[in-house]
Amino acid sequence: MCEHVYHDITLGIIPFYCQHWAEVVSAESHSFLKQVSWQSFFVQYLKCSKFLSIHPHLLLSFGDTDGFVIFRIMISAVILIISGNLGFLNWLTIVPSLMSFDDKSLAFLFSSSSAKNDVIKIQQFQKAGAGPRPTWGLCVRRVFEVMLGIMVAYLSIPVVQNLLSSRQAMNTSFDSFRIVNTYVAFGSVTKERTEVIFQGTRNLTIIPDHKGGIWEENQFQCKPGDPKRRPCVISPYHYRLDWLTWFAAFQNYQYNPWLIHFATKLLVNDEQATSLIAHNPFINGYTSNVSLFIRGEHYLYKFTTLGSREARAGYWWTRTKIGSYFPPINLQAVREYVRSNGWKMPKLKKNRKSSH
Repeated sequence: MCEHVYHDITLGIIPFYCQHWAEVVSAESHSFLKQVSWQSFFVQYLKCSKFLSIHPHLLLSFGDTDGFVIFRIMISAVILIISGNLGFLNWLTIVPSLMSFDDKSLAFLFSSSSAKNDVIKIQQFQKAGAGPRPTWGLCVRRVFEVMLGIMVAYLSIPVVQNLLSSRQAMNTSFDSFRIVNTYVAFGSVTKERTEVIFQGTRNLTIIPDHKGGIWEENQFQCKPGDPKRRPCVISPYHYRLDWLTWFAAFQNYQYNPWLIHFATKLLVNDEQATSLIAHNPFINGYTSNVSLFIRGEHYLYKFTTLGSREARAGYWWTRTKIGSYFPPINLQAVREYVRSNGWKMPKLKKNRKSSH
């Protein structure tokens, strides 16, 4: 329990020390940087994104009983789920928390009142010291527990000093054995949300957009794509491909070669690859409809403002093109690249109707 309290106190204090978190724009950006749920659209413009994302950890971090601490963890997780903030991880927090409640706290859920009375009797029996005398092994274990507690408390001194410092270090260890450290998921955040958008064309040659090139977009399950598509409800399922593609947008394709492998599979309408996305415009029944080239475009996404012209036109996002993420490729151009990475070259399946 102490670990959970320390983690939440740390997460609650971060916004006041971290340079990016201290800026209001980062707190608002947080509502669309760490998730893609539709709730985050409204949370951001209700100006409560910082409160719902951070302050539950700080305000609910203290309690004088284990039961309250567990209840605090669950309430904090529910608030974050409502805000659309990493719902999958917060659901994972709630499930084991239910198992941590004392039997007495959950006795009211059972129809028989005898269960609660039996638990109370056992607890009173233990408090009165009427139980069996501690064994020698139990005494030795308690001595080691006290020694361990003292050692951890001593080693935690620099951790606490770091916590209170105006220049707090994230994800850092303070001893050679790494017994104590500071860990905070997303200790710092970026201010912008960028996305990789996969686009394909049936043109026999690469035709630039300004010369009439027709490029159609593949839509993922949840991550931003079509600016008019409403952000989905992502909890409790976790779309791993969407998540990894979002992270890839922070870098380039040389650091994420798997994106080229994925694009190659889209070129042949690979069933496993297309099953991971929501819409492939090149699946119309036959392989003659596959895209001949595919490219990755880099876009900057921002939520529209409530009441704005874009919002009235049905847009949830506005996006600005940053540039090319990876150049147009076809099966022939990428063949050697695929083989050099030890992957199997996907093949077209002729005259086979898609189940999509």
